[in-house]
This record gives sequence, C-alpha cells and structure tokens, in this order.
Amino acid sequence: MSDLRETLEHAVQEDQLLANTVANILHLLSGSNNPVYRAAIDELVENEAWTELNDRFFKALAFGTGGLRGRTIGKIVTRAEAGSQAGGICPAFPCVGTNAMNFYNISRATQGLVHYIKEYLAKNGPRPGIAVAHDTRFFSRQFGELTAKVATESGCDVFLFESARSTPELSFAVRHTNSTAGIVITASHNPPHDNGYKVYFADGAQIVEPHARAIIDRVNKVASEVYEPLPKSQQGTLVSLGSELDDVYKARLRTLVLRPDVIVSQKELKIVFTPIHGTGAIISVPALRELGFQVLTVPEQDKPDGSFQTVKSPNPENAEALTMAIALAETEKADLVIGTDPDSDRMGVAYRDQSGRMQLLTGNQIGSLLAYYRTKTFKGQGVLNDQNRARGVILKTLVTTDLQKTIAQREGLHCVETLTGFKYIGAKLEKYEAALPAEIRKAYRALPEQETRSARLKHSYFYVFGGEESYGYSGADFVRDKDANGAAIMFAEVAAYARSNGMTLDQLLDQIYLEYGYYQEKSGSLAFEGAEGADKIRRLADSYNANPPSEIDNSQVVAVKDFAAGEIPDVEGDILPREKMTIFELADARRIAVRPSGTESKIKFYLFAKNSNVSKDSLVETRASLAAALDSLWAWLQEDAKNRVG
Repeated sequence: MSDLRETLEHAVQEDQLLANTVANILHLLSGSNNPVYRAAIDELVENEAWTELNDRFFKALAFGTGGLRGRTIGKIVTRAEAGSQAGGICPAFPCVGTNAMNFYNISRATQGLVHYIKEYLAKNGPRPGIAVAHDTRFFSRQFGELTAKVATESGCDVFLFESARSTPELSFAVRHTNSTAGIVITASHNPPHDNGYKVYFADGAQIVEPHARAIIDRVNKVASEVYEPLPKSQQGTLVSLGSELDDVYKARLRTLVLRPDVIVSQKELKIVFTPIHGTGAIISVPALRELGFQVLTVPEQDKPDGSFQTVKSPNPENAEALTMAIALAETEKADLVIGTDPDSDRMGVAYRDQSGRMQLLTGNQIGSLLAYYRTKTFKGQGVLNDQNRARGVILKTLVTTDLQKTIAQREGLHCVETLTGFKYIGAKLEKYEAALPAEIRKAYRALPEQETRSARLKHSYFYVFGGEESYGYSGADFVRDKDANGAAIMFAEVAAYARSNGMTLDQLLDQIYLEYGYYQEKSGSLAFEGAEGADKIRRLADSYNANPPSEIDNSQVVAVKDFAAGEIPDVEGDILPREKMTIFELADARRIAVRPSGTESKIKFYLFAKNSNVSKDSLVETRASLAAALDSLWAWLQEDAKNRVG
C-alpha cells in the first residue's frame, strides 16, 4: 500500500490526480479486501489513466433525494473487471470506484437506508419491510440480490421480485405489501453503461423531505461495504414476488379505462408495442390484449438486453428508439406505436396521421391528450359535475406545457404545479390521502377504485391526471410514480376514442388547440462529462442567477424566478423545496426554464411559446411561427452558454 500511496501522491504533485481522488482510493482499499479493487486500481495507475481514476474517485457517488445513479461500466474496463468476460459487452465485475454504481455503493446505501427505517419504526415496533425490484440492465439482478441480502441480514423482511419488473410495479408493491420502503435497481433510460438505485418510502412514492435528508445522512455515515450480519434469529425473511402480484397490479390497471364501450367498438385498432429490451412487455402487452386491443410486438426488442443493441439510446423520448416499431407498424398497417423505456416508467408514442403517415408525439402532446380526454370523459359521465369539479385535480411539473393548466382551469378543475420529478406529484397524492377521514385511510389501499374516487371527491382531491413533459404519466393514485404500463392503457383508449369519432390523433390535437389555444414547446440540453463537466454545469447554472440576462433573443426579460432561493409557494400554499432551477419570462410570452439534470451529466433547457387566440385558418401559420421563435431562442441560449462558461 505504501508504494501505491507514494505513486498516487506524486501524481497529485504533477497535477495528474485530484487530492480527493487519492483520499477516496485509499479509503476504498482500507475498508475492503476485495482483490478486484486493488487489481483494477493498480492497472489504471500503471497505465497512467489519470482521467479515468479522477472520474471514478473524485467523489463518493452522491446519494441524492432519489437514490444513486452512475456508471457501472467504466470508460476503461480493466482486466480485473473484465475477468472471464474479457472481450464481451458486459464485464464480469462492475466498475471499481467510489463514484460508480457497484457492490461497494449498493451495500453502503442499503445499510444506511436500513438504519434509518429501523429508527423510524422504533416507536411502533414492527419489523421493517422493503420491496425490491430491478430492471434488465447490466448487474441489475446482482445488485437486487445484494440489496436483499444486506437488508435481510440487517433485520428487514424483503419482498424481492423473482425477475425483472417495472418501476411502477415496484411502487404498487410497496403499498400492496405494506412495506416501509422500496428499492428499484434501474437507471431508467440512461446509456447502457449506467445503473442506479432508486428509493421509495411507505406511501409508494420516491423519498422526499423529511425522509430524504435523513436517509442521505445515514448513508453518508456508512464508511464501508462491510457489515456485521445479525444473528439468524434476528434476521428478516425473504419473500419472492411474481405472477400473483402481476395479476393484482393488472386488475388495478384495468380500472384506468373510462369507456370500455369505446374500446369494444374499435377492435380493428392495431398497436405495435416495444419495451426496447426492458420490462414494459411483462405487464402492458397482456393487459392491452385482455382489454381487447390488437397488439403486435417487435421481436428483436422483446428480449431483455442490458446493452440495448438495437438502439442508440433506450429512451422513447428519442425518435430513433422507435424506428423498428414504426417500421413494423408500416408493414402491418398498424395505427399506433407505443414504446417504453427499460424500467417502463416512460412512454413514447407514434401514430398514423390524417395523411396516413406515422408521426411522433411529444411528451407534452401525449400528456395534453390524456388530460383532455380524462377531464372531458369524467365530466361527461357526471363523475365530475358543477358541485364537485373543483375537487378534481391535474398535477403537472413547472416545466410541462401550460396547455394542461389551461384545460384544468377552463373546465373548473384544480391544477397544481410541482418541481421537476414525479416524487413531488407523489407527495401531493400522499397529502390528499392524508386529508381523508381516519376510518377511510385505514382501509384505503384495499378499497375498490370507485370507492376511493368517491371518498376523494367528498373529502379531498380526486386525481384526474398527472404528468411531466419527459414522457411520464399517471392516471390514478394506486401507483405513486409515473407509470408507462398505465399510460399505455390510457393512451390506447384515447386513440380508440379519436378513431370512434372519425379522427386521427393530430386532428384531435387540433381540436384541443382551437378550444384552449395553441401551445408549443422545445427542449434542449448541453452535456458535460466527468469531474470537469460537473464543475462546468454548476458554474453555468449559478451564472443565470448571479448574472441574469436583461434581454433574451431580442425580447425583454420581464420576470426571473430563482427556485434555489427558496420560499416559493405553490397554489396550495405549500413551499416548494429549493432546487437549482431558474425561469425567465419574456415580454413576447415566451418562457425559459433552466436546470441541471438530476440523473445525467447535462444541463437542461425548456422553452415555451403560446398563442391564446388561434383560429382554424391561422393554425398552420401559428404552428410555423412559434416553431421558428423557439428555434431562434434555442440558438441564442446555446451561444449565451458558450460565453458564460466556454
């Protein structure tokens, strides 16, 4: 160890390694006897791979408010990591490093979480329970099994899915099993080299304050992956979850259908579905078929595959990810394409337009169609009426299109805007459940959907729809996260509804625009990798508040809202948590939101424009002019960012 220390310290003196990198390398090696760790580090040092060492060790992988996310396969794969899988896509062992997703950080995170939930339950006495799921990514099963092992040996009962399952089903399982917490191993739609560890609390939603900070503190206090298992008599039990829970979840998903008669009348509607090598087909395909839809799948993408070999990115937000599904739809003359990301919490859509061509919808358009249809249908059925409609609520993030807010307001519904992240929508749902009378709350999770709806309309708020622009949607509170399984069912019904009225989805969208105004959005991002990139993202985000522009793209800035400053209330008077996000309002009604991504090495920009007085004759011109205005705005912002940080 002394020779290695000397070499590392010399590299610091030569400005090849950061001092933090050396400290973290030595800390990792002092707390573990895993031979892969030392062998991988020695090889990187021998090859003078200083940038790789800095990226892997410049910090400890941060346990944020959602959990962990990072590289599980290094940019350089050492011989020790490759092991018996040398030359393969996935090495035998995950990336060695304190700033990586690996067994070291999985163990630490689970130890810290268990410490917290045991303290949380100390006054009540029951043994903690944790539901655990994982997606199809590299090392996901191993990470899930290690999580279960650490938790059970530390005194928790664990409900571990027998094989890959979606994030929304994990949320459902937390509530169904009455677990204290939930964990899903996933990096959502990130590149194949990433993985993650997402934490949920007893309500089935991702952790928020006060639990988030307390869990982070416990995790940060865990110095090593090594722990002392409790005596066998004090350890928890391991329960396997499988098809029985799938059936319960699917039964609840079927309650999302508002008009079964519409689906029955459109049996010729044909859907192509792709899980993009992930978990989506496990639930969505049988659920859609059981409802009566014709569903074809993309054979090449049905197979679970952590390398996602048929796509550049397993993200249904990107057109390329749906290329194979669209090609199959053209061959089979299908009406609709639905694609889900690896953990099936996001859904992308393509449809056949009025000219017969397949077209993509944006996340904002998908959400607006769902919000419109569910609002109008609930009102048409009398579920929402003049007496109770103000208790119907649409939840959306601040960076999601204002069209959904306009729909809610015009139809007399309540609309709440949250920070980015479905955990904040989940927190609102927990608030609304907590407002119910105690006798209803006690039985709430077991009540039929119609009974929970009646209770919420009488005593609290009835959740009509929730969504975010990044292709995440939800239509009921039995899942407390975005749910692509539920979204697939809801959107298939919207497509059937449009077809039953002789319309394509673009025609239905135009009808919405003519009623509520035309809204257009554009998103962009700037990526910065590694330790240097993280610093650049921080400096760029800070600069917008330290030195805000007075004019953007030839339009005066009329308002600036800094969410990092805090003390900003939502429409219900709840103070929004602090977040590094800045929103600029322009004199010409354009709007920009800027925020660092919480899951990727990039800073995101959200651009908005609208025309409230559009007519049938002006719709085409309005669409083109607003698109040009947003393109111009994005060009200005990119140039401005270069000037701010180089």
